[in-house]
Amino acid sequence: MKTINYSTRVALTGMLAAVVLASSVASPAQAQTQVVNVYSARHYGALEKVFAEFTKETGIQVRLSSGSSQALLERLRADGKQTPADLFMVIDAGTLQLAAEEGLLQPVRSEVLDKAVPPELRDPEGRWYALSQRMRTIVYNPAKVKPEEVQDYADLANPKWRGRLCLRPATHIYTISLTASLIATRGAREAERIVRGWVNNRPQFIDSDTRILETIEAGRCDVGITNHYYVGNKLKANANFPVKLVWANQKGAGVHVNITGAGVTAAAPNRDNAIRLLEWLVTKGQGPADTHLPGGNSEFPVNPSAQAPKVLESLVGTGFKIDYATLRQYGKLQADAIKLLERVRYQ
Repeated sequence: MKTINYSTRVALTGMLAAVVLASSVASPAQAQTQVVNVYSARHYGALEKVFAEFTKETGIQVRLSSGSSQALLERLRADGKQTPADLFMVIDAGTLQLAAEEGLLQPVRSEVLDKAVPPELRDPEGRWYALSQRMRTIVYNPAKVKPEEVQDYADLANPKWRGRLCLRPATHIYTISLTASLIATRGAREAERIVRGWVNNRPQFIDSDTRILETIEAGRCDVGITNHYYVGNKLKANANFPVKLVWANQKGAGVHVNITGAGVTAAAPNRDNAIRLLEWLVTKGQGPADTHLPGGNSEFPVNPSAQAPKVLESLVGTGFKIDYATLRQYGKLQADAIKLLERVRYQ
């Protein structure tokens, strides 16, 4: 558990589509260009712009294969030692930890990485590093809900929210990891009581945080849970976007945090280039610009010296508490979380 004051320290299963960030016609000289192959579950936030900037600075082409975190993990398992992937980038710390424990990621020792990424946001053995931070918290319609009514995830189990609650489905990694964190901080019995309470409130299950916010805005839900950056992105488009957020669980362990993170694969064909890309992402790739990883999606940077996107200033206030202590437990508790969700018949 750690308190961060950001006022002072601003810090898809289906077929996998391969997108090569390079010219469609290459000269013989270009054919010798250095490459780095990335499996990425991150499919938003102008990622192509980020990689194009890296290529411009280093000459290393980024070849991108996209899919959900779960699908890419299965692909990496199936690849084995023949994987073309150099870097495994997903939107969940639990998936990274599972990959690391299965020997699919290799340890990396880098002074650049260790200096730029705080210990709580990386694997102790250097098998993965966070690249940006996202908080999964409570959002509400201020015309119908008082913020003091929704200060904790457990508050959403109150019967007063029956028919008024919007949530992501059980199959999404966001739901699984949030449930895993509840198990870690409150124990399996209390976590099940809370999640069962959400289900008893007959929520609308919507497989899009953006649409959850829009449903609340339209008056068809009053409260929900989303990642903070969806609110930030809405505010960038409309400074008067009416849905508000509260940083959940401030009297307890702190708000649930997850990451975009990456690790070098165990059989990386282009290991050095993968490390170079990782180092770039946590140094030059940090900050508020659209060509930076956090800034293009209203996320918080991991590098303590980086500036957070300006749109987040109005959301941060004087600072808030973040539950970093459970971040590395999402992987080992993932199976327990899925079983819990099945028991309570979370859709």
